[in-house]
Amino acid sequence: MSKQHKTDTERKQASSYDQARHAASDAAQRAAQGLEANPLGVVVGGLAVGALVGALIPRSDREKQLLAPAGRKLGESARAAIQAAREAGYAELDQRGLTRDAAKGQAKDVVKGLGQALSSAGTAAAGAARGKADEGSGATADQSQTA
Repeated sequence: MSKQHKTDTERKQASSYDQARHAASDAAQRAAQGLEANPLGVVVGGLAVGALVGALIPRSDREKQLLAPAGRKLGESARAAIQAAREAGYAELDQRGLTRDAAKGQAKDVVKGLGQALSSAGTAAAGAARGKADEGSGATADQSQTA
């Protein structure tokens, strides 16, 4: 092989290496941006993968014996936290006067107002269309009278 051929091959290999390195760097940057843009999605995805792996790997008797009390405590703590959050949320809504009946009333008012707005908009659009049609026929009548 000639020296010229070796250097061309080496350049091509170096260029391929640089392209692969840049592609890997770009992929890593895109992944980091995705993680920053949607951290909750990453947490949910991680939990889903963990649950799937945990479901596929069988537990040993020793694990069951050691983890059962912790699982019960964790379940009880989670139920208590959910109940506390629910009660705090309802208390905050009540404090702001946002009861279930008030929310229903507000929703009905919004729907009624939306219906009235749509009706008014439709009437205005029809009136504008009639006005344009009348103007067009009036211009034709004017032209025929002057001829």
